[in-house]
Amino acid sequence: MENTFLKWAGGKNWFVRYYNNMLPQKYKRYIDPFLGGGSVYFYLEPENAIISDINQELITTFIAIRDNWQKVYEILKLHSRKHSYEYYYRVRNMKPRTPATIAARMIYLNRTCFNGIYRVNRNGEFNVPIGDNTNILLETDKFKERSKILQGTQILCQDFEKTIELSQEDDFLFCDPPYAVLEENNRFVNYTGQLFNWNDQIRLANCLHKAKERGVKIIMTNVNHAAVRSLYESIDGYKFNEVARFSSISGKSVGRKRYKELIISANID
Repeated sequence: MENTFLKWAGGKNWFVRYYNNMLPQKYKRYIDPFLGGGSVYFYLEPENAIISDINQELITTFIAIRDNWQKVYEILKLHSRKHSYEYYYRVRNMKPRTPATIAARMIYLNRTCFNGIYRVNRNGEFNVPIGDNTNILLETDKFKERSKILQGTQILCQDFEKTIELSQEDDFLFCDPPYAVLEENNRFVNYTGQLFNWNDQIRLANCLHKAKERGVKIIMTNVNHAAVRSLYESIDGYKFNEVARFSSISGKSVGRKRYKELIISANID
């Protein structure tokens, strides 16, 4: 089964494909405070988990798949039948209110927008133009199976710090934050700088230091940058692995390239 039903910038399909040997064999709960597409979560299929994200539409989609995947699928089939240039923009302008309609809209737009980019304007409105893809219903969706996996999972929309604070000894905390880096000229080098800034990187590091001391098993992926490394190198108990991965999600072709990433771990046997 594919590791997610959403195409997500910074998704971790590459991690579970090439570095799954780094994942702990035993843990009490799986905890993910930056859910995104949920690639690692669906790969592990944990029986006991807490997953969260600050994106309310994303969290509503996961809850809808867990609680009423049949309704989501029926609406998605309707979107598939009606798909056209005009229909895409009609759906993009919709403001659905039920979890199932919100989820079906998000999945539909995710699959038909330009290059799978998730972007909203200052009013929180999705504003990505239509793309070339017309495949809306996929054999790899397996919503019924995903719903079963999600049954034992607490799904929350909240700040990452609140979720990390829930972690206890022998829980497994997987963190994949947006990659914000502060350069020497005080500008942010990242497309998500407004949503996750350098102060958030510092706040995340402090949260992980406390979780490490509690005996939480930790894996974090982050940008391989000296500023990020400096937040962890002075603390005993962290291991560092430098890797490279290819990103195909970008508004411009120049952005679709290999990126250096840093995997930081602690308390992993």
